[in-house]
Amino acid sequence: MFISEMGALLHDIADFKFHDGDETVGPRVAREYMEGLGVAERDIAAVVHIIEHISYKGAGVANKMESIEGLVVQDADRLDAIGAIGVARTFAYGGSVGNPMHDPEQEPVLHKDFESYKNSRGSTINHFYEKLLLLKERMNTDAAKVIAEDRHAFMEDFLMRFYAEWDGKK
Repeated sequence: MFISEMGALLHDIADFKFHDGDETVGPRVAREYMEGLGVAERDIAAVVHIIEHISYKGAGVANKMESIEGLVVQDADRLDAIGAIGVARTFAYGGSVGNPMHDPEQEPVLHKDFESYKNSRGSTINHFYEKLLLLKERMNTDAAKVIAEDRHAFMEDFLMRFYAEWDGKK
């Protein structure tokens, strides 16, 4: 339980998106924090592994999470990214970094590697196709799969409504 809780609390302590794409900052900051608390090295290593492997890295990138604790934390993180709150977060983040809301001329890209995913500056709507709508099939636990079904359906309904309004049909 301790590993899961620490992984959940620290997995975004220094997210690469806010540190010029540097994937090493989060694990390093988390390690330093836990060392300062006197956490055992075995537990630090388990939490750092979660932080290093939790993020979605592109449609063509395999999941490298190894522990059950990591799989559970990864599911929770992915569930946060989908559904109504996920939609709100997606638009908030896209707007904060200046991504266009929608560009009908721009096709989504199914990134084959983390570098291309990390450096992508597509529209917020494209992000649904490049990541969010793919997460349902990437859940690890049975409980997360059930929750993801409903949240995925919400996003599909949202997109249908978005396009209807964008096209002036609603």
